[in-house]
Amino acid sequence: MDLVPALEEPLRQPLKSVLGPATAKVMAEHLGLLTVGDLLHHYPRRYEERGQLTHLADLPMDEHVTVVAQVADARLHTFASAKAPRGKGQRLEVTITDGSGRLQLVFFGAGVHKPHKELLPGTRAMFAGKVSVFNRRLQLAHPAYELLRGDPEESVETWAGALIPIYPATAKLESWKIGKAIQTVLPTAQEAVDPLPDTLREGRGLVPLPEALLKIHRPHTKADIEDARSRLKWDEAFVLQVALARRRHADAQLPAVPRKPAPDGLLTAFDARLPFTLTDGQQRVSREIFDDLATDHPMHRLLQGEVGSGKTLVALRAMLAVVDAGGQAAMLAPTEVLAQQHHRSVVEMMGELAEGGMLGGAEQATKVVLLTGSMGAAARRHALLDLTTGEAGIVIGTHALIEDKVQFHDLGLVVVDEQHRFGVEQRDALRGKGKQPPHLLVMTATPIPRTVAMTVFGDLETSVLDQLPAGRSPIASHVVPAADKPHFLSRAWERVREEVENGHQAYIVCPRIGDEEDDPKKSARKKSPEDEAEKRPPLAVLDVADQLAKGPLQGLRVEVLHGRMHPDDKDAVMRRFAAGETHVLVATTVIEVGVNVPNATAMVIMDADRFGVSQLHQLRGRVGRGSAPGLCLLVTEMPEASPARQRLNAVASTLDGFELSRIDLEQRREGDVLGQAQSGARTSLKVLAVIEDEEIIAEARQEATAVVADDPELTRLPALRTALDALLDEEREQYLEKG
Repeated sequence: MDLVPALEEPLRQPLKSVLGPATAKVMAEHLGLLTVGDLLHHYPRRYEERGQLTHLADLPMDEHVTVVAQVADARLHTFASAKAPRGKGQRLEVTITDGSGRLQLVFFGAGVHKPHKELLPGTRAMFAGKVSVFNRRLQLAHPAYELLRGDPEESVETWAGALIPIYPATAKLESWKIGKAIQTVLPTAQEAVDPLPDTLREGRGLVPLPEALLKIHRPHTKADIEDARSRLKWDEAFVLQVALARRRHADAQLPAVPRKPAPDGLLTAFDARLPFTLTDGQQRVSREIFDDLATDHPMHRLLQGEVGSGKTLVALRAMLAVVDAGGQAAMLAPTEVLAQQHHRSVVEMMGELAEGGMLGGAEQATKVVLLTGSMGAAARRHALLDLTTGEAGIVIGTHALIEDKVQFHDLGLVVVDEQHRFGVEQRDALRGKGKQPPHLLVMTATPIPRTVAMTVFGDLETSVLDQLPAGRSPIASHVVPAADKPHFLSRAWERVREEVENGHQAYIVCPRIGDEEDDPKKSARKKSPEDEAEKRPPLAVLDVADQLAKGPLQGLRVEVLHGRMHPDDKDAVMRRFAAGETHVLVATTVIEVGVNVPNATAMVIMDADRFGVSQLHQLRGRVGRGSAPGLCLLVTEMPEASPARQRLNAVASTLDGFELSRIDLEQRREGDVLGQAQSGARTSLKVLAVIEDEEIIAEARQEATAVVADDPELTRLPALRTALDALLDEEREQYLEKG
């Protein structure tokens, strides 16, 4: 983050390396650490006290861990094997303990000699390796280890109380080796340039950056760690918020055509057609959007709303307002199924208002065209012509809208549905098609906690629709533990039949399609029964549909829908389901977003533990869209105590998407969430936790906005400018540029 010469120095260079060339190579390739500064900002994940041992009871499966523990016993076994037929094979089994649990370490062959001499009962050491299961017991095979010997001059108390930093590590480089490398470069921390303005740092009682770096890597007390973390959290929050504040400031300087709806125009005619009144939330959010559209700089607004809160209607009214004002509006959908679905529902909602230039079209009508990659050449030519001439006021399509051939008469508004499915470059390409930058409305049905919205979408103003339209029905959700209670699964299929008998329809969702080629290498390997249960491939649409049609759902009309079908076939299946001709639709997550069939009341999600929390919430939102109550059954084979089951219980216990998004964020690593939302740009957050540190983020946003308003180019704050340049490496710079 701090690009000053000493910290800019590469860890690996042709003439002299700061570290050994092999270590520097692994750090670059596996941890992305290239300079001394990168290494200093590679903070410990946690700290162990030598006198206190870690919780072996809580070790995660299949993860690379570092533990501090004591050897309880060590036994050397001999055995016969193909390589050592005369009983000369050797296996060393070492049991380590920490008071909370025990863990077995195993070493084989020539690898047994050193640990056999060193790992004697009573010895304390740090062990690092990947947690696996053998004979239903956790073990580390051939772990790396470092004996914890006290310095002869240290008193027992000092040695036992020392804090050992445990660093994010890789199989190729253990935590203690990273620690030693950091100790080598730690003296250069004195030269770190402080990005926080002095007034801010002093006003909040934060320690200077060099002191924070020393304290985080070499703490003497827990208070040192606290001081360092408080300071470093502020760095991350503030520098990122300054980047976003500068983006907002720059956007406010761009020109845009104000778009005010004509009185008694298309929007008024559309509102008069609606068979219901808008909710208070829809009216409030519409006002916010119309106020933005009326200004002479581009709107940048994020519209987030619960599944089924009527976002599409709000977006359509914004598009009609722009058409009223003489412009065109484009809606970008992530999949063809969804683009077709949006097109169908928009045309239905608008009626004769969507028949511009056609016989029977209303006086204020416009044309609504669909543009997707799989359209026939003639239909496509026609749609492109309607866009160029301005005949079509509204276009709905997939990324096919972005191609060079697509020209607009006067693009005034871009609506992006399901933000996280679109790359930034794609949004940018579409925005480049306006004569002046068009207004931008981004919709997401994944509720985002306020702090994440401030951190990830901080350059967008946010509108929230948190009220469901009248007439929406509640959805009952239940976990079906198929392994513990198989009769629950049988009852689930009976419930599906009951819904169909009552004139309704059902979705069954599976994680996989089922026509993938099996990898012969994988199937050739012999697996233990535990492995089979643990690693069973996810259930597949084609297999499940076949089994149900021949078994528990025999006699019902069952169809399948997945992403690899031809677009025309997908559309035909959706039409039959929407028309009520199909009783049960067995599908992958292609139905996750925007699919609207009010008569579908039940959903069974197979292998529900293989889906994320927000994905389950999205899927569940496909039922309960009419007047009949919805039912969602989450089928899993995971045992009751597992984290996966706790996640499913959380989904079953609440319909509040904002609450679930908090749970989701707390359970996943923050970087995953931010990384995904930031279109793959690497997250800069190392110590800042967007849920816990809500207050810091909100305060940093205020401070950043004030700093940028006072000095947009940061000319009086060169150290902050340097930190910003380091944060916004090319990839992130482009990400923020394209907003």
